[in-house]
Amino acid sequence: MASARFHLPGLRYNYPLNMFWLSLKKKYPDYFREGVEIASFFGAFPVSLWNGGRFSNRDQCDEKFVRMVIKSINGQGIPIRFTYTNSLLTEEDLRDPFCNLCMEIADNGMNEVIVVSELLEDYIRTKYPSFKINSSTCKEIRSIEDVNAELEKDYRTVVLDYNLNNRWELIDRIKDFNRVEVLVNSLCQPGCPRRGDHYRNISKNGHIVLENRNRPADRQIPVIPWKCEYGDHNCLYTIQDYPTFVSPDLIWNEYLPRGIRNFKIEGRTANLFSLIETYTFFMIKPEHAGMVRILLLNNLEQAGVLKINGPRPSL
Repeated sequence: MASARFHLPGLRYNYPLNMFWLSLKKKYPDYFREGVEIASFFGAFPVSLWNGGRFSNRDQCDEKFVRMVIKSINGQGIPIRFTYTNSLLTEEDLRDPFCNLCMEIADNGMNEVIVVSELLEDYIRTKYPSFKINSSTCKEIRSIEDVNAELEKDYRTVVLDYNLNNRWELIDRIKDFNRVEVLVNSLCQPGCPRRGDHYRNISKNGHIVLENRNRPADRQIPVIPWKCEYGDHNCLYTIQDYPTFVSPDLIWNEYLPRGIRNFKIEGRTANLFSLIETYTFFMIKPEHAGMVRILLLNNLEQAGVLKINGPRPSL
């Protein structure tokens, strides 16, 4: 059986969970489904101007934290993938000091970048040639002819638009299964007409957040609001009836036999409990799921990531 290579979300908020997940796999390999491999952790260190796909306005990582995370993940033999998918970048944005610092720290021949902007892609290929480049699902490529054209380019992987999931009559026309990556748990409704607008909203707000740091309190630019009746409320258990949902049965019975080995789990800003459930659902054998949840929650509590209050005395 070929390995199922999972790409997991988060370099900042999910970092403790992801490191515990690696430890769990080493200590209890029999808990995992056959062939599960942790292929990368993807994301960006907030606030990164080049970041896309998920909006963060909560904090700013410093150089010490960036170095620690990259060293820790790479030290486990796992590459990081920067999700630099801001689609609205300008030539001036390419000089962003924090994003270039992150690239310099990770410039060791092991790491990768996910891109949308051709401008940024050309810049990275020239300035940081050791990075492997991946084509993002944010490009919304829905034609198999265009997917195959994308696969002819120098990309490590091409992440499919989720609307192509499970459409075997189209998937079977793909020319290079080994370099295709499938987003298995998209929270968007199938055929969402606002997905591209959502990505652009995130890109615009990234610019606003950084511009506001140079503005006085009374001249702050408000971030552009976004509300989604689907993605804002969906979770693992509300999307399983979607035709775009890729279950473990489909991974092992349809995708892997075809030679498609790369699977992306979204959730960079997901609720921690929801993410534990998602990781367990996709990668753990069902008979061990309960034990894995308990192990993860206990480890996260011991590390201070979770705080569990004792019972309150009755009055």
